[in-house]
Amino acid sequence: MKVHFGQRGADDDPAARILQLLRDLLGRHWPKLIGLAVIALMLSSVYSVGPGEQGVVRTFGRESGKAAPGLHYRIPFVQKVDVVNIEQIRRVEIGFEGDKRKVSESLMITGDENIVEAQMIVQYRVTDPSRFVFRLRDPEGALRSAAEVALRSMVGRTKIDEVITTGRERVQEDTRAFLQTLLDQYESGVSVTEVQLLVVDAPDEVRDAFHDVVRAREEKEKLINQAKGYQADIIPRARGEARKLEREAEAYKEQRILRASGDAARFTSAAAEYAKAPRVTRDRLHLETMERILARTERTVVVDADVARNAVPLLPIGGMAAAAAVAAPAAAPAVQGGVEK
Repeated sequence: MKVHFGQRGADDDPAARILQLLRDLLGRHWPKLIGLAVIALMLSSVYSVGPGEQGVVRTFGRESGKAAPGLHYRIPFVQKVDVVNIEQIRRVEIGFEGDKRKVSESLMITGDENIVEAQMIVQYRVTDPSRFVFRLRDPEGALRSAAEVALRSMVGRTKIDEVITTGRERVQEDTRAFLQTLLDQYESGVSVTEVQLLVVDAPDEVRDAFHDVVRAREEKEKLINQAKGYQADIIPRARGEARKLEREAEAYKEQRILRASGDAARFTSAAAEYAKAPRVTRDRLHLETMERILARTERTVVVDADVARNAVPLLPIGGMAAAAAVAAPAAAPAVQGGVEK
């Protein structure tokens, strides 16, 4: 039996058939294919930069220029453009991400060796696109690490009471300044616009006890402020009252001095007149004195001593009747007793 081995025909090879088909297509449609390729290449070479953005043009990987907002053309396969928004306010979250806490970032040690949990938001924008593109491999990661370092540094210099209560504003401002210094040293081309502490609190295990201490201190501060307010109110009032008493005392002093001076001058004048006519002056002074005294009484009866010795009792008249009627009952028993005897 003889076996004949022959060669396989070209029509039986699939690869050959596909190659032959491509040759036929290119042979008939190669001008159209070349035109489509040129159009696609041109379209891919045109790029746009939007408002508030800036393009960084790289030629063979090296920066060769910047592109302002608008349409621009780049050399295909040679140039590449990185478009950076320089007006957008970006943010980085420290200590949390969305609704999820990141304990590894949020737990920190204060200056008095207490543990606090701090969460912070950093807002920033790109001011130098070239540095932002070339100096940092991972800009957001570098910014996050620098913000965490800055916050830990500021919290580590501050006592826990100040961090949680009165010193929050100062910690925020110091953190922002220190973070900006670090980013400038990195030549990041980033400007920090705001740093905001969201949560600064004790860990969950001791939070309730710590809040009790904070409330007690706040109550203490409240009482101190109330006492200072009372002091600020009562001291000026007491000073005003003291000043009023001083003025009244000075007025009384002047009044007494003037009255004493007047009395002394009157006495001196009377003494001079008395030296000239003693009897007349004495009678005049006596009459003036009696006139002043009698002017204060409602009704006066003047009886000479010699006349009173032989006077006949009179019935009370007018307003004197009431006084006599009051005195009469007390004197009646004595009179009756004398008659009986």
